[in-house]
Amino acid sequence: MRIGLVGVGRIGAFHAATLKSLPAVDQVVVADADASRAELVAKDLGLEFTADVDQLLGSDLDGFVIAAATSAHADLIAKGVAAGLPTFCEKPVAQDLADTQRVVSLVEASDVPVHIGFQRRFDLGYQAARQQVQAGDLGFIHHIRANTNDAFPPPQEYIPTSGGFFRDCTVHDFDIIRFVTGREVVSVFATGANRGEAFFGHYGDVDAAAALLTLDDSTFVSVSGTRYNAAGHDVRMEVLGSLGSVAVGLDEHTALKSAEAGVTFPGGPAHATFMDRFRPAYIAELTAFTEVVAGTREVPCTVRDALQAFRIADACELSRHENRVVALEEIGR
Repeated sequence: MRIGLVGVGRIGAFHAATLKSLPAVDQVVVADADASRAELVAKDLGLEFTADVDQLLGSDLDGFVIAAATSAHADLIAKGVAAGLPTFCEKPVAQDLADTQRVVSLVEASDVPVHIGFQRRFDLGYQAARQQVQAGDLGFIHHIRANTNDAFPPPQEYIPTSGGFFRDCTVHDFDIIRFVTGREVVSVFATGANRGEAFFGHYGDVDAAAALLTLDDSTFVSVSGTRYNAAGHDVRMEVLGSLGSVAVGLDEHTALKSAEAGVTFPGGPAHATFMDRFRPAYIAELTAFTEVVAGTREVPCTVRDALQAFRIADACELSRHENRVVALEEIGR
């Protein structure tokens, strides 16, 4: 098959190389807002390139991958749907809730499959936890702890368009909580602080945050994260049940050291970035997309899934600003 990809920044270039390596893909064609960058990546990877996205969409594609800037996602999804192309888009669907709802309506009114990139759904640890929860192996779930700790902060210029910590960072936790438990969030209480570089506060953002979520079966979920975790990139989940408990992301690469005497676990080098932590999941995710393109698999993460995660993030942001519990029913569906 012939896959078109728009946006060849760090994650886009990685996706392009991954797609090229997949047996189902015969050719990858790339484009970027900076045509010279698309040409450079194409030459480096041995791909085709086009001058812009309209030429890309007119180049006899079987599928369309969006790895461009967040601000372009909604319009590019609409272009993919208009072209009748199975489309993959990195999260988020759009920059705000209203545009996300608009895209959901557009996609659900069509028969074009649109797959949103929440790669944790393809991580083997999260999948194993989901299977144990669904099988009842853990009994009833009473608490979940989830964290996303970045080893170092993004550049200042990224923050104004990021959507804020909850929409940009912990939104992955919100999606995977729904995936693992099969439950919906009914209320949140969230807080955050700017303890690092002042530019976070300048843009109304935070660099450390925490939230308590209540699920529709009265499971309590604590979510925390930071932009400053020099020990390494640390993404984990603990699922605590009446019959057993499991941890995702607890291995030799966990960015954590024991204070107990004689304990050497974990002993390996910590993950430095999300690319290190989730490389196999990204590959599995794009493999799944080729199956969506081939018509042999249903979309594994829909625009409505992305909307639900975004609603939770919006509720957390509102809670942080107003210092109160926010019910999800307050956030537009």
